[in-house]
Amino acid sequence: MIGRWQAVVIDCPDPAALASFYEQLLGMQRIEEENDWVMIGKAPEQPGIAFQRVPALRAPQWPDPEHPQQMHIDLLVADLGEAERKALALGAHRLEDGGVEDGVERFRVYADPVGHPFCLVRE
Repeated sequence: MIGRWQAVVIDCPDPAALASFYEQLLGMQRIEEENDWVMIGKAPEQPGIAFQRVPALRAPQWPDPEHPQQMHIDLLVADLGEAERKALALGAHRLEDGGVEDGVERFRVYADPVGHPFCLVRE
C-alpha cells in the first residue's frame, strides 16, 4: 500500500454551497472548512468528499466529451422514485433515464447544482 484514500475532490465555484447539497443528499457532516475548501464525511478519520474553489469552472455537460465530467458519484438507493424526489428538492436536475437491465430500471443520471453528473443506483 502506498497510501490511504482521503477524499474525492470536486471542482466548483462555491465549495460551501455544493458541500451543503451533498451533506443533505448523503447524510454527511462538515469535517473541514476553509475559504476555498470544504470536506464532508461520516467521521473525520474516514474518507470523504472535498470541494475546492475553481472560480472559472467550465461546467460539465453530460455526456459531451468537450465538457468533461470532472467526477462521477454513484449512490445506492432502495427506491429510485423516492430518491429522485429528494434529490430534485435539494437542487439536482435529471439528465437522462439511465439504464435498464432485464426490464428493471437500475439507475438514473442527474446533475448536482453545479452540473456534475451523479447516478442514483437501485440497491
